[in-house]
Amino acid sequence: MTTTLERLWDEPPARALRWVPGTDLAALDCAGTPGWAGTKPEGEQLVASRAGELADLQERLFADGRSGGNRSVLLVLQGLDTAGKGGIVRHVVGLVDPQGVMHRSFAAPTAEEAAHGYLWRVREALPRPGYLGVFDRSHYEQVLVVRVEGLEPEALWRAHYDEILAFEQEVRGVGTTIVKVALMVSPEEQKARLAERLERRDKYWKYSPGDIDTVRRYPQYVGAYQEMLDRTSTEQSPWHLVPADRKWFARLAVTELLLGALRSLGLGWPPATFDVEAEKARLAAS
Repeated sequence: MTTTLERLWDEPPARALRWVPGTDLAALDCAGTPGWAGTKPEGEQLVASRAGELADLQERLFADGRSGGNRSVLLVLQGLDTAGKGGIVRHVVGLVDPQGVMHRSFAAPTAEEAAHGYLWRVREALPRPGYLGVFDRSHYEQVLVVRVEGLEPEALWRAHYDEILAFEQEVRGVGTTIVKVALMVSPEEQKARLAERLERRDKYWKYSPGDIDTVRRYPQYVGAYQEMLDRTSTEQSPWHLVPADRKWFARLAVTELLLGALRSLGLGWPPATFDVEAEKARLAAS
């Protein structure tokens, strides 16, 4: 049954937010709320109302994995610093049971990781059957940060596009549903969030002097994201573009996308592998 709050979506979120190749990313309104006709309080209320179903579906996924199923879900959160990835992990992924979540934040590779191919550490972090995996940054750093920061020759990082697509096909082939979300924050909002970190002692740990270099390279990052979205948004694993200046909307959007992915699995509860009535009788007699 569709609720009043759900009707505030002009069209399904997965459709409203899906990346259309060739769209001009530089023209994006990062404070927009594409597809959503409601207010901030209504959006927050809808997220809160989703908690029960999200938790139920994630538990069904976990139970399926414990019962021999091969399904899993991977949520890929890609965005510049301050785009709100951590907040989404806390406020959206935090709605489900943490025992069924495998979360990985991909910072600069360690010496051990750098000694392997870039997909080595990604494979190590993939969700096992029954789990919800969350990537805070991902294998896409190889065509974003590596490109903009000039860490590899162009011929090398360009070859990663085809490698990534082949990798994702392999991951889907073993039962993983991939939800890819690109969070786009405006340079003005990015600067405001960085300024807040410099004003608050409890935020110093989140700040790095290198963040200023990222701000200065914002146009180059937009160009890198444009090509990444155009080349790696596929019918099987599309990108969803989420304007992130309004944190409440970004959290609402990811909640809806994650809920849609879990619903699409159509999982029920695993049947008993024992005689239920016999066990009831044994329990009563114990």
